[in-house]
Amino acid sequence: MFSQLAQPLRYAEALLERFSRLAGLTEGHSLRQGLVEAASLLTGCELSQLYLLDDTHTRLTMAAEWHQGSWQIRENASLPSDYHREQLLQYCLCQNQILAIDALDSNLHDIAFLPDSRRPWRTLLCLPLLSEAQHVVGVLLAASMQPLPLSSFSDSLRLLGNFVVAQLDLLQRVSTCQSPVSEDSLQDKACPSGYGLIGESDVMRSLYQLISKVLHNPVNVLLTGETGTGKELVARAIHDYGFRRTRPFIVQNCASLPENLLESEMFGYRKGAFSGADRDHTGLLDAADTGTLFLDEVGDMPLALQAKLLRVLQEGEVRPLGSTETHRVDVRVIAATHRDLKSLVEAGSFREDLFYRLSHFPIELPPLQERGPDILRLAHHFSAQACSFLQRQPCRWSQEAESQLLGYTFPGNVRELKGLVERAILLCDGNELLPEHFSLHGAVDTNLNLRERLEQVERNLLIESLRRNHGNQTNAATELGLPRRTLLYRMQRLNIFPADIRFQEKADVR
Repeated sequence: MFSQLAQPLRYAEALLERFSRLAGLTEGHSLRQGLVEAASLLTGCELSQLYLLDDTHTRLTMAAEWHQGSWQIRENASLPSDYHREQLLQYCLCQNQILAIDALDSNLHDIAFLPDSRRPWRTLLCLPLLSEAQHVVGVLLAASMQPLPLSSFSDSLRLLGNFVVAQLDLLQRVSTCQSPVSEDSLQDKACPSGYGLIGESDVMRSLYQLISKVLHNPVNVLLTGETGTGKELVARAIHDYGFRRTRPFIVQNCASLPENLLESEMFGYRKGAFSGADRDHTGLLDAADTGTLFLDEVGDMPLALQAKLLRVLQEGEVRPLGSTETHRVDVRVIAATHRDLKSLVEAGSFREDLFYRLSHFPIELPPLQERGPDILRLAHHFSAQACSFLQRQPCRWSQEAESQLLGYTFPGNVRELKGLVERAILLCDGNELLPEHFSLHGAVDTNLNLRERLEQVERNLLIESLRRNHGNQTNAATELGLPRRTLLYRMQRLNIFPADIRFQEKADVR
Protein backbone atom coordinates (compact mmCIF):
# COMPACT_ATOMS: atom_id res chain seq x y z
CA MET A 1 0.00 0.00 0.00
CA PHE A 2 2.79 2.44 0.89
CA SER A 3 4.59 1.90 -2.39
CA GLN A 4 1.36 2.35 -4.33
CA LEU A 5 0.54 5.60 -2.57
CA ALA A 6 4.03 7.06 -2.74
CA GLN A 7 3.17 9.10 -5.78
CA PRO A 8 1.62 12.44 -4.73
CA LEU A 9 -1.35 12.24 -7.08
CA ARG A 10 -2.40 8.76 -6.05
CA TYR A 11 -1.89 9.59 -2.39
CA ALA A 12 -4.07 12.70 -2.75
CA GLU A 13 -6.80 10.60 -4.40
CA ALA A 14 -6.65 8.05 -1.57
CA LEU A 15 -6.81 10.82 1.04
CA LEU A 16 -9.87 12.39 -0.60
CA GLU A 17 -11.51 8.98 -0.74
CA ARG A 18 -10.99 8.57 3.02
CA PHE A 19 -12.44 12.04 3.67
CA SER A 20 -15.48 11.09 1.61
CA ARG A 21 -15.99 7.84 3.51
CA LEU A 22 -15.66 9.51 6.90
CA ALA A 23 -18.04 12.33 5.93
CA GLY A 24 -20.79 9.78 5.34
CA LEU A 25 -20.54 8.17 8.78
CA THR A 26 -23.16 9.16 11.36
CA GLU A 27 -22.07 7.19 14.42
CA GLY A 28 -19.25 8.08 16.79
CA HIS A 29 -17.64 4.64 17.02
CA SER A 30 -17.66 4.30 13.23
CA LEU A 31 -15.90 7.66 12.87
CA ARG A 32 -13.25 6.72 15.41
CA GLN A 33 -12.63 3.33 13.84
CA GLY A 34 -12.61 4.84 10.37
CA LEU A 35 -9.94 7.35 11.39
CA VAL A 36 -7.47 4.79 12.74
CA GLU A 37 -8.04 2.53 9.74
CA ALA A 38 -7.40 5.41 7.35
CA ALA A 39 -4.27 6.50 9.23
CA SER A 40 -2.84 3.00 9.10
CA LEU A 41 -3.61 2.36 5.44
CA LEU A 42 -2.46 5.78 4.23
CA THR A 43 0.90 5.54 6.00
CA GLY A 44 1.52 1.81 5.65
CA CYS A 45 1.81 1.43 9.47
CA GLU A 46 0.89 -1.76 11.28
CA LEU A 47 -0.58 0.24 14.16
CA SER A 48 -2.72 3.34 14.53
CA GLN A 49 -4.32 4.58 17.76
CA LEU A 50 -6.70 7.39 18.69
CA TYR A 51 -6.62 8.86 22.22
CA LEU A 52 -9.24 11.38 23.36
CA LEU A 53 -9.55 13.54 26.48
CA ASP A 54 -12.86 13.48 28.32
CA ASP A 55 -15.08 16.58 28.69
CA THR A 56 -13.21 17.76 31.78
CA HIS A 57 -9.75 17.11 30.29
CA THR A 58 -8.96 14.90 33.28
CA ARG A 59 -8.54 11.48 31.67
CA LEU A 60 -7.02 10.27 28.41
CA THR A 61 -8.71 7.21 26.91
CA MET A 62 -7.90 5.08 23.88
CA ALA A 63 -10.93 5.62 21.67
CA ALA A 64 -9.91 3.33 18.78
CA GLU A 65 -7.04 1.10 17.64
CA TRP A 66 -6.15 -0.50 14.30
CA HIS A 67 -3.56 -3.25 14.62
CA GLN A 68 -2.32 -5.70 12.02
CA GLY A 69 -5.20 -5.06 9.62
CA SER A 70 -8.17 -5.08 12.04
CA TRP A 71 -9.84 -3.06 14.77
CA GLN A 72 -8.83 -3.98 18.29
CA ILE A 73 -10.57 -3.64 21.67
CA ARG A 74 -8.33 -3.59 24.73
CA GLU A 75 -9.42 -3.73 28.36
CA ASN A 76 -8.37 -0.92 30.74
CA ALA A 77 -7.55 1.41 27.87
CA SER A 78 -7.94 4.47 30.07
CA LEU A 79 -4.51 5.82 30.97
CA PRO A 80 -3.46 7.17 34.39
CA SER A 81 -5.00 10.57 35.02
CA ASP A 82 -1.62 12.31 35.10
CA TYR A 83 -0.17 10.42 32.05
CA HIS A 84 2.87 9.97 34.29
CA ARG A 85 4.48 7.17 32.31
CA GLU A 86 3.26 8.15 28.85
CA GLN A 87 5.80 10.88 28.18
CA LEU A 88 5.33 10.75 24.42
CA LEU A 89 1.59 11.31 24.64
CA GLN A 90 2.06 13.87 27.40
CA TYR A 91 4.48 15.85 25.22
CA CYS A 92 1.93 16.10 22.41
CA LEU A 93 -0.86 17.10 24.80
CA CYS A 94 1.06 19.62 26.90
CA GLN A 95 3.23 21.17 24.20
CA ASN A 96 0.77 20.87 21.29
CA GLN A 97 3.64 19.62 19.14
CA ILE A 98 3.97 16.94 16.46
CA LEU A 99 6.34 14.18 17.54
CA ALA A 100 8.07 12.05 14.88
CA ILE A 101 10.66 9.45 15.95
CA ASP A 102 12.53 7.64 13.17
CA ALA A 103 14.56 5.37 15.50
CA LEU A 104 12.28 4.27 18.34
CA ASP A 105 14.26 2.78 21.24
CA SER A 106 12.45 1.11 24.15
CA ASN A 107 15.45 1.88 26.37
CA LEU A 108 15.04 5.61 25.74
CA HIS A 109 11.29 5.92 25.24
CA ASP A 110 8.53 4.56 27.43
CA ILE A 111 6.26 2.74 24.95
CA ALA A 112 4.31 0.58 27.39
CA PHE A 113 1.04 1.88 25.90
CA LEU A 114 1.90 0.20 22.56
CA PRO A 115 0.75 -3.42 22.09
CA ASP A 116 3.24 -6.27 22.31
CA SER A 117 4.71 -7.43 19.02
CA ARG A 118 7.14 -10.10 17.80
CA ARG A 119 9.34 -7.44 16.21
CA PRO A 120 10.27 -4.12 17.86
CA TRP A 121 8.54 -0.92 16.91
CA ARG A 122 10.88 1.15 14.73
CA THR A 123 9.11 4.44 13.89
CA LEU A 124 6.40 6.48 15.57
CA LEU A 125 4.31 9.57 14.81
CA CYS A 126 2.16 11.45 17.38
CA LEU A 127 -0.19 14.25 16.30
CA PRO A 128 -2.18 16.51 18.66
CA LEU A 129 -5.80 16.89 17.56
CA LEU A 130 -7.55 20.24 17.97
CA SER A 131 -11.17 21.22 18.47
CA GLU A 132 -12.89 24.02 16.58
CA ALA A 133 -11.86 26.36 19.43
CA GLN A 134 -8.21 25.29 18.94
CA HIS A 135 -8.07 23.30 22.19
CA VAL A 136 -6.08 20.07 22.30
CA VAL A 137 -8.62 17.26 22.67
CA GLY A 138 -6.64 14.14 21.79
CA VAL A 139 -3.77 12.42 20.03
CA LEU A 140 -3.56 10.42 16.81
CA LEU A 141 -0.68 7.93 16.82
CA ALA A 142 0.86 5.79 14.08
CA ALA A 143 3.65 3.26 14.60
CA SER A 144 5.48 0.84 12.35
CA MET A 145 8.01 -1.96 12.56
CA GLN A 146 9.49 -0.66 9.30
CA PRO A 147 11.72 2.43 8.75
CA LEU A 148 8.98 4.62 7.23
CA PRO A 149 9.20 8.43 6.71
CA LEU A 150 6.17 9.11 8.92
CA SER A 151 6.87 12.83 9.32
CA SER A 152 5.89 13.36 5.69
CA PHE A 153 2.32 12.27 6.55
CA SER A 154 1.86 14.68 9.47
CA ASP A 155 -0.04 17.43 7.62
CA SER A 156 -2.52 15.14 5.90
CA LEU A 157 -3.16 13.03 9.01
CA ARG A 158 -3.69 16.12 11.13
CA LEU A 159 -6.29 17.41 8.66
CA LEU A 160 -8.00 14.03 8.71
CA GLY A 161 -7.91 13.81 12.51
CA ASN A 162 -9.22 17.34 13.08
CA PHE A 163 -12.01 16.66 10.59
CA VAL A 164 -13.09 13.60 12.59
CA VAL A 165 -12.91 15.58 15.84
CA ALA A 166 -15.21 18.21 14.35
CA GLN A 167 -17.63 15.50 13.16
CA LEU A 168 -17.67 13.88 16.62
CA ASP A 169 -18.41 17.25 18.22
CA LEU A 170 -21.22 17.87 15.73
CA LEU A 171 -22.78 14.47 16.44
CA GLN A 172 -22.63 15.13 20.17
CA ARG A 173 -24.31 18.51 19.80
CA VAL A 174 -27.07 17.06 17.61
CA SER A 175 -27.63 14.28 20.14
CA THR A 176 -27.83 16.79 22.99
CA CYS A 177 -30.35 18.94 21.15
CA GLN A 178 -32.58 15.93 20.48
CA SER A 179 -32.53 14.75 24.11
CA PRO A 180 -35.43 16.05 26.23
CA VAL A 181 -34.10 18.27 29.00
CA SER A 182 -36.26 19.92 31.67
CA GLU A 183 -36.12 23.66 32.23
CA ASP A 184 -35.05 23.17 35.85
CA SER A 185 -32.08 21.02 34.89
CA LEU A 186 -30.94 23.64 32.38
CA GLN A 187 -31.23 26.39 34.95
CA ASP A 188 -29.26 24.59 37.63
CA LYS A 189 -26.64 22.97 35.41
CA ALA A 190 -23.23 24.63 35.35
CA CYS A 191 -21.36 25.16 32.12
CA PRO A 192 -19.93 21.74 31.06
CA SER A 193 -16.56 23.37 30.41
CA GLY A 194 -16.58 25.23 33.72
CA TYR A 195 -14.04 23.02 35.52
CA GLY A 196 -16.27 22.85 38.59
CA LEU A 197 -17.04 26.60 38.47
CA ILE A 198 -20.53 28.05 38.08
CA GLY A 199 -21.32 30.52 35.33
CA GLU A 200 -22.23 30.70 31.65
CA SER A 201 -21.75 34.42 30.99
CA ASP A 202 -19.43 35.55 28.21
CA VAL A 203 -16.74 36.67 30.66
CA MET A 204 -16.82 33.29 32.40
CA ARG A 205 -16.59 31.41 29.11
CA SER A 206 -13.54 33.49 28.26
CA LEU A 207 -12.14 32.53 31.67
CA TYR A 208 -12.72 28.84 30.93
CA GLN A 209 -10.80 29.18 27.67
CA LEU A 210 -7.84 30.70 29.51
CA ILE A 211 -7.93 27.92 32.11
CA SER A 212 -7.88 25.28 29.37
CA LYS A 213 -4.62 26.73 28.03
CA VAL A 214 -2.71 26.00 31.24
CA LEU A 215 -4.21 22.69 32.39
CA HIS A 216 -1.54 20.61 30.70
CA ASN A 217 1.20 23.24 30.69
CA PRO A 218 3.45 23.80 33.74
CA VAL A 219 3.73 27.59 33.36
CA ASN A 220 3.28 29.83 36.40
CA VAL A 221 -0.12 31.51 36.60
CA LEU A 222 -0.97 34.87 38.18
CA LEU A 223 -4.62 35.32 39.15
CA THR A 224 -5.75 38.91 39.57
CA GLY A 225 -9.09 40.49 40.35
CA GLU A 226 -11.11 42.09 43.10
CA THR A 227 -11.47 40.53 46.52
CA GLY A 228 -14.12 37.83 46.62
CA THR A 229 -14.05 36.87 42.93
CA GLY A 230 -12.97 33.28 43.63
CA LYS A 231 -9.25 33.25 42.91
CA GLU A 232 -8.61 30.21 45.12
CA LEU A 233 -11.41 28.29 43.39
CA VAL A 234 -9.83 28.98 40.00
CA ALA A 235 -6.39 27.94 41.29
CA ARG A 236 -7.87 24.71 42.62
CA ALA A 237 -9.63 24.10 39.30
CA ILE A 238 -6.34 24.51 37.39
CA HIS A 239 -4.78 21.94 39.71
CA ASP A 240 -7.70 19.48 39.90
CA TYR A 241 -8.22 19.37 36.13
CA GLY A 242 -4.55 19.60 35.14
CA PHE A 243 -1.77 17.06 34.81
CA ARG A 244 -0.77 17.40 38.51
CA ARG A 245 -4.25 16.54 39.80
CA THR A 246 -3.03 13.46 41.69
CA ARG A 247 -0.33 15.46 43.46
CA PRO A 248 -0.59 17.80 46.51
CA PHE A 249 -2.32 21.17 46.40
CA ILE A 250 -0.98 23.47 49.14
CA VAL A 251 -2.41 26.90 50.00
CA GLN A 252 -0.65 29.75 51.81
CA ASN A 253 -1.94 33.27 52.38
CA CYS A 254 1.09 35.57 52.29
CA ALA A 255 -0.70 38.26 54.30
CA SER A 256 -1.66 36.02 57.21
CA LEU A 257 1.80 35.56 58.78
CA PRO A 258 4.69 37.89 59.72
CA GLU A 259 7.86 37.64 57.65
CA ASN A 260 9.87 35.28 59.88
CA LEU A 261 6.99 32.83 60.35
CA LEU A 262 6.08 32.91 56.66
CA GLU A 263 9.68 32.10 55.70
CA SER A 264 9.89 29.13 58.06
CA GLU A 265 6.51 27.85 56.89
CA MET A 266 7.42 28.06 53.21
CA PHE A 267 11.02 26.82 53.32
CA GLY A 268 11.01 24.72 56.50
CA TYR A 269 13.79 24.65 59.06
CA ARG A 270 16.27 22.35 60.72
CA LYS A 271 16.49 21.54 64.40
CA GLY A 272 18.30 24.33 66.27
CA ALA A 273 17.83 26.91 63.50
CA PHE A 274 16.33 29.33 66.03
CA SER A 275 15.02 29.37 69.55
CA GLY A 276 12.18 26.90 69.84
CA ALA A 277 13.17 24.84 66.76
CA ASP A 278 13.39 21.53 68.64
CA ARG A 279 12.88 19.38 65.53
CA ASP A 280 13.11 19.46 61.74
CA HIS A 281 10.11 21.02 60.03
CA THR A 282 9.08 20.36 56.42
CA GLY A 283 8.18 23.54 54.54
CA LEU A 284 5.27 24.11 52.19
CA LEU A 285 7.52 23.97 49.13
CA ASP A 286 8.58 20.44 50.07
CA ALA A 287 5.01 19.49 50.92
CA ALA A 288 3.92 20.68 47.46
CA ASP A 289 6.74 18.83 45.66
CA THR A 290 5.46 17.42 42.30
CA GLY A 291 2.22 19.35 42.94
CA THR A 292 0.96 22.92 43.15
CA LEU A 293 1.62 25.72 45.65
CA PHE A 294 -1.03 28.44 45.69
CA LEU A 295 0.27 31.73 47.09
CA ASP A 296 -2.68 33.96 47.89
CA GLU A 297 -2.16 37.72 48.35
CA VAL A 298 1.37 37.42 46.98
CA GLY A 299 1.54 41.22 46.76
CA ASP A 300 1.88 41.31 50.56
CA MET A 301 4.97 39.09 50.61
CA PRO A 302 8.00 40.83 52.22
CA LEU A 303 10.83 41.86 49.89
CA ALA A 304 13.43 39.61 51.57
CA LEU A 305 11.21 36.59 51.09
CA GLN A 306 10.51 37.55 47.48
CA ALA A 307 14.21 37.09 46.69
CA LYS A 308 14.19 33.54 48.11
CA LEU A 309 11.01 32.66 46.20
CA LEU A 310 12.58 33.97 43.00
CA ARG A 311 15.46 31.53 43.40
CA VAL A 312 13.04 28.66 43.81
CA LEU A 313 11.29 29.64 40.59
CA GLN A 314 14.58 30.09 38.70
CA GLU A 315 16.62 27.14 39.98
CA GLY A 316 14.03 24.84 41.54
CA GLU A 317 16.13 24.70 44.73
CA VAL A 318 15.12 25.08 48.38
CA ARG A 319 17.36 25.68 51.39
CA PRO A 320 15.60 25.30 54.76
CA LEU A 321 16.41 27.69 57.60
CA GLY A 322 19.43 26.53 59.56
CA SER A 323 20.72 24.32 56.73
CA THR A 324 23.74 24.80 54.48
CA GLU A 325 22.49 22.40 51.81
CA THR A 326 19.94 22.88 49.08
CA HIS A 327 17.69 20.28 47.49
CA ARG A 328 15.55 20.35 44.37
CA VAL A 329 11.77 20.52 44.26
CA ASP A 330 9.31 20.35 41.39
CA VAL A 331 6.54 22.78 42.29
CA ARG A 332 4.08 24.64 40.12
CA VAL A 333 3.34 28.05 41.62
CA ILE A 334 -0.03 29.74 41.15
CA ALA A 335 -0.09 33.22 42.69
CA ALA A 336 -3.04 35.51 43.34
CA THR A 337 -3.52 39.10 44.40
CA HIS A 338 -6.19 41.79 44.39
CA ARG A 339 -3.50 44.49 44.25
CA ASP A 340 -1.89 46.08 41.18
CA LEU A 341 1.53 44.41 41.13
CA LYS A 342 2.83 46.77 38.44
CA SER A 343 2.16 49.71 40.73
CA LEU A 344 3.89 47.89 43.57
CA VAL A 345 6.89 47.30 41.30
CA GLU A 346 7.04 50.99 40.45
CA ALA A 347 6.78 51.85 44.15
CA GLY A 348 9.67 49.49 44.94
CA SER A 349 7.67 47.20 47.23
CA PHE A 350 7.60 44.25 44.82
CA ARG A 351 10.52 42.83 42.84
CA GLU A 352 10.23 43.35 39.10
CA ASP A 353 12.03 40.09 38.26
CA LEU A 354 9.67 38.12 40.51
CA PHE A 355 6.68 39.82 38.90
CA TYR A 356 7.72 38.62 35.46
CA ARG A 357 8.42 35.13 36.81
CA LEU A 358 4.98 34.83 38.38
CA SER A 359 3.03 36.39 35.52
CA HIS A 360 3.97 34.05 32.69
CA PHE A 361 0.24 33.54 32.17
CA PRO A 362 -1.92 36.21 33.85
CA ILE A 363 -5.64 35.55 34.29
CA GLU A 364 -7.94 38.34 35.48
CA LEU A 365 -11.13 37.23 37.19
CA PRO A 366 -14.23 39.31 36.38
CA PRO A 367 -16.14 41.07 39.17
CA LEU A 368 -19.59 39.68 39.89
CA GLN A 369 -21.27 42.82 38.59
CA GLU A 370 -20.03 41.99 35.05
CA ARG A 371 -21.34 38.43 35.10
CA GLY A 372 -25.02 39.27 34.49
CA PRO A 373 -27.28 36.20 34.78
CA ASP A 374 -24.59 34.30 36.68
CA ILE A 375 -25.69 36.27 39.75
CA LEU A 376 -28.95 34.35 39.95
CA ARG A 377 -27.28 31.03 39.13
CA LEU A 378 -24.86 31.52 42.00
CA ALA A 379 -27.62 32.76 44.32
CA HIS A 380 -29.74 29.67 43.66
CA HIS A 381 -26.69 27.46 44.16
CA PHE A 382 -25.82 29.06 47.50
CA SER A 383 -29.47 28.88 48.55
CA ALA A 384 -29.63 25.16 47.82
CA GLN A 385 -26.38 24.61 49.72
CA ALA A 386 -27.61 26.54 52.77
CA CYS A 387 -30.97 24.75 52.84
CA SER A 388 -29.23 21.39 52.58
CA PHE A 389 -26.86 22.30 55.41
CA LEU A 390 -29.76 23.45 57.62
CA GLN A 391 -31.80 20.35 56.63
CA ARG A 392 -34.79 22.38 55.52
CA GLN A 393 -36.91 22.42 52.39
CA PRO A 394 -35.51 24.46 49.46
CA CYS A 395 -36.72 28.06 49.43
CA ARG A 396 -38.51 29.62 46.49
CA TRP A 397 -37.31 32.95 45.10
CA SER A 398 -39.70 35.84 44.61
CA GLN A 399 -39.30 37.85 41.43
CA GLU A 400 -38.79 41.02 43.51
CA ALA A 401 -35.88 39.43 45.42
CA GLU A 402 -34.20 38.33 42.20
CA SER A 403 -34.65 41.80 40.68
CA GLN A 404 -33.11 43.35 43.78
CA LEU A 405 -30.06 41.10 43.49
CA LEU A 406 -29.61 41.98 39.82
CA GLY A 407 -29.69 45.69 40.67
CA TYR A 408 -27.06 45.44 43.40
CA THR A 409 -23.41 46.37 42.75
CA PHE A 410 -21.83 43.63 44.96
CA PRO A 411 -18.63 45.37 46.07
CA GLY A 412 -17.70 42.13 47.87
CA ASN A 413 -18.36 40.03 44.74
CA VAL A 414 -19.18 36.31 45.07
CA ARG A 415 -18.10 36.16 48.71
CA GLU A 416 -20.62 38.90 49.57
CA LEU A 417 -23.37 37.20 47.57
CA LYS A 418 -22.82 33.94 49.43
CA GLY A 419 -23.03 35.68 52.79
CA LEU A 420 -26.18 37.59 51.80
CA VAL A 421 -27.95 34.44 50.63
CA GLU A 422 -27.00 32.44 53.72
CA ARG A 423 -28.24 35.27 55.96
CA ALA A 424 -31.48 35.50 53.98
CA ILE A 425 -32.10 31.77 54.43
CA LEU A 426 -31.77 32.20 58.20
CA LEU A 427 -34.14 35.20 58.21
CA CYS A 428 -36.73 33.46 56.01
CA ASP A 429 -39.41 32.00 58.29
CA GLY A 430 -41.59 30.79 55.45
CA ASN A 431 -40.57 29.09 52.22
CA GLU A 432 -40.11 32.12 49.94
CA LEU A 433 -37.19 34.55 49.82
CA LEU A 434 -38.40 38.17 49.75
CA PRO A 435 -36.54 41.49 49.31
CA GLU A 436 -36.72 42.26 53.04
CA HIS A 437 -34.63 39.17 53.77
CA PHE A 438 -31.64 40.76 51.99
CA SER A 439 -31.61 44.44 53.04
CA LEU A 440 -29.52 45.43 50.03
CA HIS A 441 -28.68 49.07 50.69
CA GLY A 442 -26.60 49.12 47.51
CA ALA A 443 -29.39 48.25 45.09
CA VAL A 444 -29.32 50.85 42.31
CA ASP A 445 -32.46 52.71 41.22
CA THR A 446 -32.50 52.48 37.42
CA ASN A 447 -34.50 55.74 37.17
CA LEU A 448 -31.50 57.79 38.37
CA ASN A 449 -29.01 59.47 36.07
CA LEU A 450 -25.31 58.55 36.07
CA ARG A 451 -24.27 61.13 38.68
CA GLU A 452 -27.09 60.14 41.03
CA ARG A 453 -26.24 56.45 40.65
CA LEU A 454 -22.58 57.07 41.48
CA GLU A 455 -23.54 59.07 44.55
CA GLN A 456 -25.89 56.30 45.65
CA VAL A 457 -23.16 53.68 45.23
CA GLU A 458 -20.70 55.86 47.19
CA ARG A 459 -23.28 56.44 49.93
CA ASN A 460 -23.97 52.73 50.25
CA LEU A 461 -20.25 51.91 50.46
CA LEU A 462 -19.76 54.46 53.26
CA ILE A 463 -22.79 53.22 55.18
CA GLU A 464 -21.70 49.58 54.90
CA SER A 465 -18.22 50.44 56.15
CA LEU A 466 -19.61 52.41 59.09
CA ARG A 467 -21.97 49.56 59.94
CA ARG A 468 -19.14 47.03 59.88
CA ASN A 469 -17.16 49.27 62.25
CA HIS A 470 -20.19 49.92 64.51
CA GLY A 471 -20.22 53.63 63.67
CA ASN A 472 -16.54 54.19 64.44
CA GLN A 473 -15.57 56.83 61.90
CA THR A 474 -11.81 56.49 62.41
CA ASN A 475 -11.87 52.74 61.73
CA ALA A 476 -14.20 53.19 58.75
CA ALA A 477 -11.90 55.84 57.25
CA THR A 478 -8.91 53.51 57.66
CA GLU A 479 -10.81 50.66 56.01
CA LEU A 480 -11.78 52.87 53.06
CA GLY A 481 -8.29 54.34 52.73
CA LEU A 482 -9.51 57.88 53.40
CA PRO A 483 -8.42 60.58 55.86
CA ARG A 484 -11.01 60.95 58.62
CA ARG A 485 -11.66 64.55 57.57
CA THR A 486 -12.49 63.43 54.02
CA LEU A 487 -14.86 60.78 55.37
CA LEU A 488 -16.68 63.38 57.48
CA TYR A 489 -16.96 65.70 54.46
CA ARG A 490 -18.44 62.95 52.28
CA MET A 491 -20.84 61.90 55.03
CA GLN A 492 -22.09 65.48 55.24
CA ARG A 493 -22.39 65.81 51.45
CA LEU A 494 -24.30 62.52 51.15
CA ASN A 495 -26.52 63.13 54.21
CA ILE A 496 -25.15 60.24 56.27
CA PHE A 497 -25.65 60.60 60.03
CA PRO A 498 -24.18 58.29 62.71
CA ALA A 499 -27.50 58.21 64.54
CA ASP A 500 -29.18 56.75 61.47
CA ILE A 501 -26.51 54.05 61.22
CA ARG A 502 -26.90 53.01 64.84
CA PHE A 503 -30.67 53.00 64.46
CA GLN A 504 -30.40 50.74 61.40
CA GLU A 505 -28.16 48.30 63.31
CA LYS A 506 -30.75 48.04 66.10
CA ALA A 507 -33.52 47.55 63.56
CA ASP A 508 -31.62 44.67 61.99
CA VAL A 509 -31.19 43.01 65.38
CA ARG A 510 -34.90 43.19 66.01
